[in-house]
Amino acid sequence: MSITPQPATPAPPPVTRAPDEIRVYSHSTIFYWWPVWAVGFIMGLWTLYGDGHYMITVPPGTTLAHAEQVTYTVKEENKSTTEKVDDVDIAVLPKGDGKHAKNRDLSRANEKDEQPMKPKLHVASNTRLGVIFCTVLLLVMVITNVPLRGMWSVVVIISIALLALILALLGWWERIVTTLALLDIRINAGGYFFISGILCAIWAMATFVFDRQTYMIFRPGQFTVCQSIGEGEKVYDAVGLHLERQRSDFFRHFVLGLGSGDLIVKTAGAQAHQFDLPNVLFIGRKVQQIEDMLRERKMVTGK
Repeated sequence: MSITPQPATPAPPPVTRAPDEIRVYSHSTIFYWWPVWAVGFIMGLWTLYGDGHYMITVPPGTTLAHAEQVTYTVKEENKSTTEKVDDVDIAVLPKGDGKHAKNRDLSRANEKDEQPMKPKLHVASNTRLGVIFCTVLLLVMVITNVPLRGMWSVVVIISIALLALILALLGWWERIVTTLALLDIRINAGGYFFISGILCAIWAMATFVFDRQTYMIFRPGQFTVCQSIGEGEKVYDAVGLHLERQRSDFFRHFVLGLGSGDLIVKTAGAQAHQFDLPNVLFIGRKVQQIEDMLRERKMVTGK
């Protein structure tokens, strides 16, 4: 007697439930400034380790010259060494202005012990680093302060494309590029790290501390609101809740915000309230989760 094996019954697909609590935080516009400190750190590291050049400051009247032979003395703590170098380029300081290249040690009473200061300011030889950093800074400043929602973003993009095409047809791009190549902006490694470090600390404090004090918490049947730092929480009924996502600013929300957006929450009833939460990260996923939660709540209530 043979037994025909029955085909295995496929397991039902797992049922995904909406989370029981969804938190939505409103961020300040300082969040969109992350490209400034990120580019600043990159430029600082490249200036410090990738380029390897130094900067010195000289008084007015300094002349660059070529010498066939230079004899110089290096003084250390207990000895001095005299060396000769052939065929070198030198900077000739005006007479009496040698003090500008000194590193004065106030613990020594004898000024003869002063030593010429060794170069210590790291500056990249490539002038494009400073230009790129300043360009990113200015673009972020404009994008975060001039909102361009919906069609305005499209209009600006089309206008930029048309302007680039017109300049290409007129043959002006070569002249513009040549002129911009003359722009020389140099920032030493300390300048990059100082600006980027302070801005990064402010960004982190605002994003992970202060911005988390302005939020909404959605739960089945109700939601909690805290609109400003130090303000108490207010609880509202989620029945008839309406979520509205404002038209996005392409440059601010997608280019800098990585998919952020502005959320409007409206309650139902005679005393309806409206709450605005600007700069919500991953707004698409958050709104979908909230809608799934409200939908599940309606289905459970209907049963």
